[in-house]
Amino acid sequence: MIFDETYYAKDAWAIVHRGFEASWDQYGKNANELVLQQGGRLAVPTDPAYVVHPPVGKYVIGLGELIFGFDPFGWRFMTALLGTLSVLLLCRIGRRMFRSTFLGCLAGALMAVDGLHFVMSRTSLLDGVLMFFVVAAFGCLVVDRDRARERLAAALPVTADGGVRPDARVADGFRFGRRPWRWTAGVMLGLAVGTKWNGLYVLAAFCVMTVLWDVGTRKVAGARHPYAAALKYDTGLAFVATVPVAVVVYLASWTGWILSPANGRGGYYRNWAATDGKGGSWTFLPDWLRSLWHYEHEVYKFHVHLDQPHTYQSNPWSWIVLGRPVSYFYESPSPGADGCPADAGQKCAREVLAIGTPLLWWAACFAILYVLWRWAFRRDWRAGAIACGIAAGYLPWFLYQERTIFLFYAVVFLPFLCLAVAMLIGAIIGPPGSTDTRRLIGASTAGVLVLLIAWNFIYFWPLFTGQAIPIDSWRSRMWLDTWV
Repeated sequence: MIFDETYYAKDAWAIVHRGFEASWDQYGKNANELVLQQGGRLAVPTDPAYVVHPPVGKYVIGLGELIFGFDPFGWRFMTALLGTLSVLLLCRIGRRMFRSTFLGCLAGALMAVDGLHFVMSRTSLLDGVLMFFVVAAFGCLVVDRDRARERLAAALPVTADGGVRPDARVADGFRFGRRPWRWTAGVMLGLAVGTKWNGLYVLAAFCVMTVLWDVGTRKVAGARHPYAAALKYDTGLAFVATVPVAVVVYLASWTGWILSPANGRGGYYRNWAATDGKGGSWTFLPDWLRSLWHYEHEVYKFHVHLDQPHTYQSNPWSWIVLGRPVSYFYESPSPGADGCPADAGQKCAREVLAIGTPLLWWAACFAILYVLWRWAFRRDWRAGAIACGIAAGYLPWFLYQERTIFLFYAVVFLPFLCLAVAMLIGAIIGPPGSTDTRRLIGASTAGVLVLLIAWNFIYFWPLFTGQAIPIDSWRSRMWLDTWV
């Protein structure tokens, strides 16, 4: 077990068997060794554990453990599967947004060769699971946008040449009807919040974004009052399809905890309402709901006051340039041990470093500027959507700069960085109709950039996979002093 796998792998095994996370303290300091030795033969504890993240991500990890066993392959399988699927989703999303198979596949390929995505997909942490649900929700909303525009276009008057013309009466009063993709997005966002609470910011941002897309759709169709029409016909339905749906999904994810015994042998704080929380003005609510509310309040206090120093904590200002990556695992074997190829008298380094592919992330810094320019001055909805995804996953962390937080949280907005870089590369290549010389120079420049990013991923491969390399080779990959 590496890094926080020591919590989530065991929590996942307990939650799929007990319905709640259990404390492994009965096995003492050797709990991890016993898990690796005995796996599923080890008795699942019955005492509840105090945990600070909702259950969805642990159910996901636990599904892999149920299928393949309580071992490293089992607890890493689902994050690997979701990491792979997220690449495919991003290809489809990019293709739909850019109307280009090349740029869509490029966005997915860029994420496939990102070190942070690769490491998180091979590690049973919650952030990779959260990233998948965020990407899935975004993809559903993009499809919903296209479907809504198709419906409104079908209602517009047809011109003599077979096209459609804007019509204010139709555009101002049109109702989009059933929108299953938006409801599906609400489910995905509920699963995101049920994995980690920072999914709440994504939920809020995406809810606003989808309404603004409706405003844009009505405006293009000729609406005289697109904002008023969206407020009247779209905002309430968008809210219902996202927020209440997400709340229901979130509460449903606690079913195992809710159904566990409320006699001290169930989930942590499960019997709070019947003991310490007895009485008060909220007794008309079910005991399980009051107990859950108390639990969540205690977790919130934990998060906002978490400031214990950690070797690898970092400020979000540094994330986008990979200022302080997290070392999940490090060993320094001698020659001949653990595949160490060093000469006699030297040492090797084995490390799993949660760091993005540097050239990709540094290129993304410029891509973000391009996307913001494109959104501000060209009103490009694609740029706005990408900026929204980055902002929702990134900016909230600036509210908690004094907290103990880590760079790998950035994996949540990584897909949008890849979309931004793909969009920038598309601009470098040049739009259709450009001269042959312009396209040749642009394509050559873009090709060099993509090849450099791929080479950079290969160069850092030993740090992503924990391969033993001579210590001098390891030092040559520490491009910044803060990476050590």
